[in-house]
Amino acid sequence: MLVSYKWLNDYLNLDHVSAAELADKITLTGIEVDNIYQRSLDERVVVGEVISCEAVPGSDHLNVTKVNVGDEHPLQIVCGAPNVATDMKVIVAKTGAVLPGDFQIKQTTLMDIESHGMICSLEELGIKEDVIPKYAEEGIFSLPDELEVGMPVAPYLGLDDTIIELDVTPNRSDALSMRGMAHEVGAILDQEPTFEQPEVIESSADIADYVDVSVEDANDVPYYSLRVIENVTIGESPLWLQRKLMNAGIRPVDVAVDVTNYVMLEYGQPLHAFDYDRLPAKEMHVRRSRDGETMTTLDEKERTLTAEQLVIASGDTPVAIAGVMGGENSEVTSNTTTIALETAQFNPTLVRKMAQQLNLRSQSSMRFEKGLNTAAVKEAADLAVTLIAELTGGQVVNNRAEVGQLKTENTAVSIAKTKLEHTIGIEFDEATLASIWRRLGFDFTLDNDVYTVAIPPRRPDIRMSADLVEEVARIYGYNRLPSTLPQMASTPGQLTAMQRMKRHVKYFLEQAGMHQAISYALTTPKKATLFNLSPTEQSVELAYPMSEDHKTLRQSIVSGLLDNAQYNHARQMKNIRFYELGRTFFRHEDGSISEKEQLGLLLSGEQLAASWNTDAKAVNFFDLKGIIEELLTVLGIREAVRFQATKAYSELHPGQAAEIYSGEKLIGLMGQLHPTLAAQYDLEEVYVAELDLTALATDNETTRLYHPIAKFPASSRDIALLVDQSVTHQAIVDVIEAHSDELLVDIKLFDLYEGEHVEAGKKSVAYSLTYQNPEANLKDEEVDVAFNRVKQALVEQLDATIR
Repeated sequence: MLVSYKWLNDYLNLDHVSAAELADKITLTGIEVDNIYQRSLDERVVVGEVISCEAVPGSDHLNVTKVNVGDEHPLQIVCGAPNVATDMKVIVAKTGAVLPGDFQIKQTTLMDIESHGMICSLEELGIKEDVIPKYAEEGIFSLPDELEVGMPVAPYLGLDDTIIELDVTPNRSDALSMRGMAHEVGAILDQEPTFEQPEVIESSADIADYVDVSVEDANDVPYYSLRVIENVTIGESPLWLQRKLMNAGIRPVDVAVDVTNYVMLEYGQPLHAFDYDRLPAKEMHVRRSRDGETMTTLDEKERTLTAEQLVIASGDTPVAIAGVMGGENSEVTSNTTTIALETAQFNPTLVRKMAQQLNLRSQSSMRFEKGLNTAAVKEAADLAVTLIAELTGGQVVNNRAEVGQLKTENTAVSIAKTKLEHTIGIEFDEATLASIWRRLGFDFTLDNDVYTVAIPPRRPDIRMSADLVEEVARIYGYNRLPSTLPQMASTPGQLTAMQRMKRHVKYFLEQAGMHQAISYALTTPKKATLFNLSPTEQSVELAYPMSEDHKTLRQSIVSGLLDNAQYNHARQMKNIRFYELGRTFFRHEDGSISEKEQLGLLLSGEQLAASWNTDAKAVNFFDLKGIIEELLTVLGIREAVRFQATKAYSELHPGQAAEIYSGEKLIGLMGQLHPTLAAQYDLEEVYVAELDLTALATDNETTRLYHPIAKFPASSRDIALLVDQSVTHQAIVDVIEAHSDELLVDIKLFDLYEGEHVEAGKKSVAYSLTYQNPEANLKDEEVDVAFNRVKQALVEQLDATIR
């Protein structure tokens, strides 16, 4: 929105505040000022009158003119404009004048003829090409005859004005009109703007004899009206009107179009003028368009319309797209003698959609979209018909043809004074608040500490108590509000048990050479249930999935790691060490859904690469088990965890699979991927593990106890056993621990042998048991008693043979 400082001064007294100061105040109250254009023009650019004009011999376009500029002698000026003529009032830049762009006018000689100055076009004065009046696009600008010769031309063209460019937010539709900005600036400066009210002089003819209006749907068109002005003569607008339009960035066209644009700028109310005699019928009906219906708009483009769009139809023929653009078939021209002037309120959402669909945004559609001042709709129409009648010599037909109702009453919004003060952060006395409401032009009542404020229709953005808080704060002055820190209890930041565990897990695994992977939580229904630690829980499926491959929320992390491993393996990356921390999802019998934090691990390829002095070593079950054991040790829960062989998971090799327990609670599984499943993924030997971190975090909530290093030496005993191949390491360890006291501090397997010299179906295992008393030296007799007790238990419970 381009706001003219001098136009604002018509409504307010701005003598004590400069345009730059005013722009700062506007910005401080919430409407951003994008730019300030300080317009000025050399005083030696004056009004001139062409006394004579003769063609220059030998030239096809130059003329030598004598121009009266109020000096003792007329100036001789050579001019190349095609429209220069005798008795024409023109803009003259005298010798020495400096035009925009630092272009200085000097005495020159053209085709042996001296030229003392220049007859100027508007573009040469710095006026943008797209706002120059249509009749002056080529050639010089003709000034009105009543202008006094020799006077500086800047005031007549608005080149002594300052233009403030505003970046208006979508909610502040009131700032898209000069009257709206006058109210805003009046509130800032504590002034009440004064406006002239239009007085319509009507003829004896009645509108009922001219046109009838109707609407199809009141939701699309809450209000629609037409006024008629007859016996008009369409020509150029007066200079004062063209000046205001050009300073607002709008090109003057003719008196009818210029008046509607002027009223739109003043009131924020878009209008449209129809050539009454070109309307197909003397009735106007606002309706939805029919699919495939066409019309040619004022930009000479044929538009194909749809049933979602709204048209103004005369009879059955569309003559305008409602709120967007008029039709070429009813355009006002120089031959127009009767004008039908439309004033309406259209559904803002519908106008926005039409403008988008047609790629046809205009000043009018923008204002319809953002909302109108419904209290001023009829007043805007009255000003428009008054000006058109005055400037064209026409007469306004009595009354208006209208349908629908306009909401002109105020809206009541309430707020407690205590809430207002608490939100802003300062206390106000009643006089200060009363002054702010008065400056804004809002009536109010105060009852039991509650303000009820009457919001006029010109401010449709104020609808709730929070809006009143903003109004008070910005008018009081954001820069006057004290800078204070929020008052609240200080809570030291700390990690939850889960966050702390995940940090330890990530740090350890990356130190162990693992690489973090991130997989989709959504997968196929089949993959979602693989490696599930809670097989009794149901899977969770999306109601509207992106695709069948992303339909179900995962119940394990390993399924996604297998996809990642397959992707890498296909690209010759065969040494894979992945881990992923993520959530899994489960649906319970009662329909509720829960989430768990889980850890997935995957190893494949070589543990040790071949070199000149070592052979390659592939990863195996025990490499993965070692990583898990060390991780659990780092987390401080290794002692409570045990591994138990299992064949319950079809996804794992039946001879290399184990469940991981903490006490009696299942917290994970590990093992070699079943060769059949590995083949489906085009993988070779792969080892995977899944750990329930949610369960581990619960087990890890106990306080860690640290013990000093024992002062007394330890004593060890070795034992070699011959046991059945079905006896697991865990079973042996369980027996040893069950028959030992607190003196046993460590159990270590240091030998395992199967083959020659060992009975078929048997295996030889050897353990080293370490005993230590932290408070005294151990005696051999104490160690022997404890060791013999273990040996006896192994023989009796596992049928072991001591070797």
